Amino acid sequence: MATVNNIVFNFLVFSILFNNVESYHAVVLIHGVLTGADSMEIISNRIQEMHPGTQVYNIPRFAGWSSLEPMWRQVKEIGMDILSIGAAFPEGINLVGYSQGGLLARVILQAFPDHNVRNFISLSSPQAGQYGTRFLHLFFPDLVCATAYELFYSKIGQRTSVGNYWNDPHHQELYQEYSNFLPYVNNEKNTTKIQLSKRGLTKLKHMVLIGGPEDGVITPWQSSHFGYFNADETVIDMRDRNIYKDDLIGLKTLNENGRLTLITVPDVPHYEWHKNVSIVDDYLLPYLD
Repeated sequence: MATVNNIVFNFLVFSILFNNVESYHAVVLIHGVLTGADSMEIISNRIQEMHPGTQVYNIPRFAGWSSLEPMWRQVKEIGMDILSIGAAFPEGINLVGYSQGGLLARVILQAFPDHNVRNFISLSSPQAGQYGTRFLHLFFPDLVCATAYELFYSKIGQRTSVGNYWNDPHHQELYQEYSNFLPYVNNEKNTTKIQLSKRGLTKLKHMVLIGGPEDGVITPWQSSHFGYFNADETVIDMRDRNIYKDDLIGLKTLNENGRLTLITVPDVPHYEWHKNVSIVDDYLLPYLD
């Protein structure tokens, strides 16, 4: 009889605790390059496991090889998806992007400033650009950093997503002249051709940037925190770069208002960030609501 009473008691305690776990606002996930929505299922499942009832939308667009399509095309189509999802949740949604998906997510917020995203988490994403070829060897086997600019700063190269955020520290004039994406979304070019409002970022409740020194793909890894190489390949901290000092996209505003968090996690290789439950528990869940 005591055993039965214990079972009933434990069930009641579990029920109380379970029912006290509130669901989050809806969460939208954007996958990385050369992957698809299935790669984000661990994050999706963990959110729903820990906060039952949370609606999670795992974006299926631009999976596999189609993830190499131009960034502007992806921003437009996925951006419309996010607006549609947000319209169904007028109280607001959360947005999480991994790798290239984190850069896409950030630019979507800028390009669609009337979004209703509350919290944005960028998980190991090349926010300041990329200058590493390790993962590119899958489709450009002979490509090396020193000469990659010859491909990426061309009409053909700019038709690839990677070319759109390739940021060669030794060829900044070519970057400014030929790159038709990253210099614009970072508001590094004085032009009326493309103007993105920083309101799309400064209206966020919280922006979280996550990366780590053992990433092995995002190069430099500090790009995930908006840090980047100078011409000597010395990494310049975000706070010492013009994008921050001149508040070009709203990073300084967010930081000074306590709404920007930079997280460094050691010993996590690039392809594990979105597959590690402890990363989800420790660094994603606390910043969702």
